[in-house]
Amino acid sequence: MVKDSMVQRVGVIGGGQLAWMMAEAAQTLGLELVIQTPKADDPAVSIAAHTIFAPVADASATAELATHCEVITFENEFVDLEALLKLEQQGIRFYPSLRSIAPLLDKYEQRSYLKTLGLPTPEFMALEPDTAPTMINAFGLPVVLKARRLGYDGQGTTIFKTQTDLHNLIHDRLDPSHPFPASTFLLEAFVPFERELAVMVARSVTGELVIYPVVETQQEQQVCRRVIVTPDFDPSIVEQVQAIAQRLLESLDYVGIMGIEFFLTQDGKVLVNETAPRTHNSGHYSLNACLTSQFEQQLRSVAGLPLGDPALSHPGAVMVNLLGYEDAEQDYAEKRQQLAQIPHAHVYWYGKTLSRVGRKLGHVTVTLAEGEGRSQALAIAEQIEAIWYGE
Repeated sequence: MVKDSMVQRVGVIGGGQLAWMMAEAAQTLGLELVIQTPKADDPAVSIAAHTIFAPVADASATAELATHCEVITFENEFVDLEALLKLEQQGIRFYPSLRSIAPLLDKYEQRSYLKTLGLPTPEFMALEPDTAPTMINAFGLPVVLKARRLGYDGQGTTIFKTQTDLHNLIHDRLDPSHPFPASTFLLEAFVPFERELAVMVARSVTGELVIYPVVETQQEQQVCRRVIVTPDFDPSIVEQVQAIAQRLLESLDYVGIMGIEFFLTQDGKVLVNETAPRTHNSGHYSLNACLTSQFEQQLRSVAGLPLGDPALSHPGAVMVNLLGYEDAEQDYAEKRQQLAQIPHAHVYWYGKTLSRVGRKLGHVTVTLAEGEGRSQALAIAEQIEAIWYGE
């Protein structure tokens, strides 16, 4: 494997399961991973060549991380951008660049940036504390309230169906001492979508760009539950998604991999929901169902290597997240053994020692055979969930 002689070690800010799943790709490409993560039991600690134990937003720790690698990439976006900019000015190399991710970290600023590019999004506005009581009537009901920063796995996102519930929450958060005050929220029109879609897209330092298959995601309580990978979308939908992805990454001069989530409306239009400037849950299927996984693609892009082929290596797949359904210290070995017995199943367990409701503990991908489609994928997902959650 030929690679840029300058890149032997890649630094990763964040040590969760996304960094952990880079291990096989790093070995294949002859790279070593060094990570910055706060806890010794974080999943990626077990696969790292070296670990800096510190919060992901600790820029002084990132400066130390840089002494152990040639380039730094991201597993999550909960960083101190202003502090990192000083490091970038000193010559530390980040991919994607900080300028590329700056418009994406705050959901309101992300929405505004998409609007300036002419890319379709739901109607939105920043929630201003002084006018919040009148602003919340702007889009009618239901309406979506999102934390502008630090929201993930459904945290910080609430769909309101009644004015009373929305008024009560806004009133509570008008207090500036609240951990998530009203000024940190985005108000968004609810989209009565037909399906939710997602796509992974990667761009290299030379401007080479590859786009993964468009997939369907299914959410429960704003947390991804399933990803359905079947090539049954109308070509016009695929074209819309691909055009948006290419326009966005090229406008940002983005280097790395990005996940983009969409709403598909009932009249066949695609709206951008959110972006993630890193590997993403909706791309986990690529580990087993694509010629090049999203994790290998991220490392290829930031290490200056040619990008890999993102095409499907199987007719399709279904990925199901194994979410915590109780507060417990448990490894669920028996259930994992049952899941592994499903034909063509690949079980990934993230090694987290504590389960809590909604926490991502692992995932299962099942590849589909020729002739199997969405209905078979949904049936397999139900089988996995019956084993995991119980009948």
